Amino acid sequence: MVLSTPHHAVREDWLALAREEVLAPDQPILDAHHHLWDRPEGRYIANDFQQDAQDGHDIRASIYVQCRTGYRSDGPVEFQPLGEVETILDWSANRPAHPVGIVGFADLQLGDAVRPVLEELVAAGRGKLRGIRNTTAYHPDPAVRSNPRPAPDGLLRSDAFHAGAAAVAESGLVLDVWAYQTQLDEVQTLALAVPDLTIVVDHCGGPLGVGPFRRDDPDSFRSWRDGLARVAALPNTRIKIGGFGLSVIGYDYAALPAPPSSQDLVADWRAHVDTCLDLFTPERAMFESNFPVDKGQFGYRTLWNAFKRLAEPLGCDERNALFWHSAACCYGIDAALFSTDNRRTLS
Repeated sequence: MVLSTPHHAVREDWLALAREEVLAPDQPILDAHHHLWDRPEGRYIANDFQQDAQDGHDIRASIYVQCRTGYRSDGPVEFQPLGEVETILDWSANRPAHPVGIVGFADLQLGDAVRPVLEELVAAGRGKLRGIRNTTAYHPDPAVRSNPRPAPDGLLRSDAFHAGAAAVAESGLVLDVWAYQTQLDEVQTLALAVPDLTIVVDHCGGPLGVGPFRRDDPDSFRSWRDGLARVAALPNTRIKIGGFGLSVIGYDYAALPAPPSSQDLVADWRAHVDTCLDLFTPERAMFESNFPVDKGQFGYRTLWNAFKRLAEPLGCDERNALFWHSAACCYGIDAALFSTDNRRTLS
């Protein structure tokens, strides 16, 4: 069965209508979050990401995040996600830095029984497995949907999930969490329950702008900010800044006659980005592309130009934290990849 996608279709001819000069081309970047897939709605594998990553910005390395790619078709169901790690390593065999790290999937609803799955994933990752992510974003309104297979309610709250998350921490892995603003208190409770676990909140903590939510509603913004503040107050949390191309956030750049400019994106995103930086500081925040999901709304070059404009008021150390250092520390990536000697020499 082919599931409908909530993502905007990628139109290369439309994206080609906007072409900006690359800003700050010497800024090293670790793209902290992207996907690869071969799906009925489109193909975006290692070569496709490489083409985007080589389009002017100094993308030294990247982190792949699970999206149900290449699961095994047989064997025990809990071990079938090992196929995703195997597939990504196969696709990127000649590109050691893209990805330099992998966030895979293990069903944390298995609770403590997830441990052998984590062990097998670590072995399959050949030193690249850095974290785990489950499908957890849930809202009862069907208009609020960011996944072809929406999560059921209650995963983040369940005792089994907390036990599985504790196993992730004991395995030395990070937990990525994609949750909507209405679930941020559940993320806070999880972070309190497993204080040794580093939790990376994806996509700015899921501010919503569809269904019962409006992007321009100050009450909704305040609710998102307050929930995120409670998460940020805990030292074991981090945040990824990006994901603004997700349909649930409410922007519809894809309906424009031409793609938005980086100045347009800055004007739209500044309030959310500044809030994330105020709450987490650059040392606990990292920029992400979320490609190819966001590629239906704007180009890779434009996206990173927007991030560079947003980071321009910051000092050099803070900018480096956002563009690579925070993600490298969080996911255990060798900082030598981002030295001057390695500039534009990685593939």
